[in-house]
Amino acid sequence: MNRLKDAKSPYLLQHAEDPVDWYPFGEEAFRKAQAEDKPLFLSVGYASCHWCHVMHRESFRDPEVAGLLNRHFVAVKVDREERPDVDAAYMRALISLTGSGGWPMSLFLTPEGKPFFGGTYFPKEDGRGLPGFKRVLLAVAEAWREKRQEVLEEAEGLSRALWRSLAPPPGPVPGGLEAEALGFLERAFDPEWGGFGGAPKFPQGPLLLYLLPLAWKGEEPARGMLQKTLRAMALGGIYDQVGGGFHRYAVDRFWRLPHFEKMLYDNALLARAYLGAYRIYGDGLFLRVARETLDFLLSLQAPEGGFYTALDAESEGEEGRYYTWTEAELREALGEDFPLARRYLALGEDLGGRSVLTAWGEEEVKRELGEGFPAWREGVRAKLLRARRRRVPPALDDKVLADWSALAVRALAEAGRLLEGRYLEAAQRGARFLLGMVREGLVRHAWRGGRLGEEAFLSDQAFTALALLELYTATGEWPYLERARFLAEAAWRTFFREGRLEETLNPLPLPARELEEGALPSGASALAEAFFRLGAAFGGDYRERAWRILEERAHFLRRFPHALPGFLLAHRLLEEGSELALPLPSPFFPEALGLYLPLTQPVMGPAEALPALKGREAGKAYLCREGACRLPAVEWGAFWEEVRAVYGASDSFHD
Repeated sequence: MNRLKDAKSPYLLQHAEDPVDWYPFGEEAFRKAQAEDKPLFLSVGYASCHWCHVMHRESFRDPEVAGLLNRHFVAVKVDREERPDVDAAYMRALISLTGSGGWPMSLFLTPEGKPFFGGTYFPKEDGRGLPGFKRVLLAVAEAWREKRQEVLEEAEGLSRALWRSLAPPPGPVPGGLEAEALGFLERAFDPEWGGFGGAPKFPQGPLLLYLLPLAWKGEEPARGMLQKTLRAMALGGIYDQVGGGFHRYAVDRFWRLPHFEKMLYDNALLARAYLGAYRIYGDGLFLRVARETLDFLLSLQAPEGGFYTALDAESEGEEGRYYTWTEAELREALGEDFPLARRYLALGEDLGGRSVLTAWGEEEVKRELGEGFPAWREGVRAKLLRARRRRVPPALDDKVLADWSALAVRALAEAGRLLEGRYLEAAQRGARFLLGMVREGLVRHAWRGGRLGEEAFLSDQAFTALALLELYTATGEWPYLERARFLAEAAWRTFFREGRLEETLNPLPLPARELEEGALPSGASALAEAFFRLGAAFGGDYRERAWRILEERAHFLRRFPHALPGFLLAHRLLEEGSELALPLPSPFFPEALGLYLPLTQPVMGPAEALPALKGREAGKAYLCREGACRLPAVEWGAFWEEVRAVYGASDSFHD
């Protein structure tokens, strides 16, 4: 009996009719495995994962494969987005076993949940340089019968090693960690195409957001790395030149050929990166991409206010079919615009006669059209959108995840402050929905179709607190500040246990820790940032708590600081961050809402109402660090002189 029919997750529901006797991750599956002395087969994926779909079609729908799974194993299916703790715990095990990871994750576990063999995608039969899944199942079943002791020793040894390596004791934050991280990034940087390393290339939103304040201060080489990367991505195929928003990654070093999923979290982080970069460099391309990416976020907002999770990579059974074009399709859609658009879009035979659109020809066409280029481009984009909307769209993963939605709320709140009010309105709707997901003091992780899950993770609390702090910055409205404080305090009470900040409430056979912040910042680094920002307003021991979070990860910061950009950002804030105290009423208030100060937390309210405002005069602006303020400013020129004195040369500011 397949037990996924009542699941909330679209990914689990995709498997609800499989002949495999799937269990959700939980005690029932473990009890069955122990009672029947069978290993568990753990399959982890997500609804918009292309190779998950392929393995589903080839193996999990196949009666022969299902028979092998049902006979020899207890099969467990997990949506990695709904259970990031399970994914994190077992992905680290898979990497330890095989040297690499990915989805679908395919792991074999003892009945106690300890892994001993695994991989990612397996074809049904031997092929693509991989062993067939049928052969793997039979071999693992035989090993369980004939070599049980060796299997158990392997599983026990791996589990012990993971607990040792992922839970080192706290220590002092290493000196020079940012210099070491930037040195690594310089060596890994692709000077021709931007980004870090070779193919495949990921946007790495947390890393770009760490580089932003460095670039804002005028620090080289951060300015050059950030600008080159953002321009290359914006003009490449990883960016949806027609509909806006970014695909998940590029399979090449040129950002040309994407893996076509479009994820909420990537676009929320990248919208902020491009908006901040526009304020630093004044590049109109960055503003355009920021707006289009923000509008893509709006297209994912549910009527209730939360944000849907992702768009699939494939439609009509073909990866990228919705996004790619033949020359004939483009000619028909564009008419008289086709000859010039062909140069602008830099067509290539990427996918069997179908092309991924880039904007590599933008500078050439812009020179030719001059001031008429923006209107021409919008006309071309509108024609392509009309043609594309006649196609079968990719499937929408319509669950709402609190932490990812909070990233979108934060991006839209910042855009509402720096660009236009419609983004702020969307952010406020999103915040109301997130606060409606709070049960017993914690934001619950997943919602779909009116059903709220029970799980709550550190990232849900910390990301939501930061989103509410951004709304406070955008509006000056105190309820946002108070709710942010409430959630951050709840996170500290709930997830800081025995001197260690955990990401999950759920006890698992393995430690559920993300060691790298590649696609997403960790809940821990986000909470450290939230504590810095709350400390700017309330004082108290918030900064001390933020330092304790960094000290708890000191071992990893010492070994690979470049892989922890969220922690590097928190470190930079703690070392250099400031608060802008604005006692109200103040003539500075309207202008303050439009400031781009990435290392500063504005604190606004009636004089004396908050510790940061005590002793400050209404109508003046104070730039302070830990309560120690520079001379108060009574007009903008004087205020900017104070900012420049603290943070660097005037040519790094575009106010």
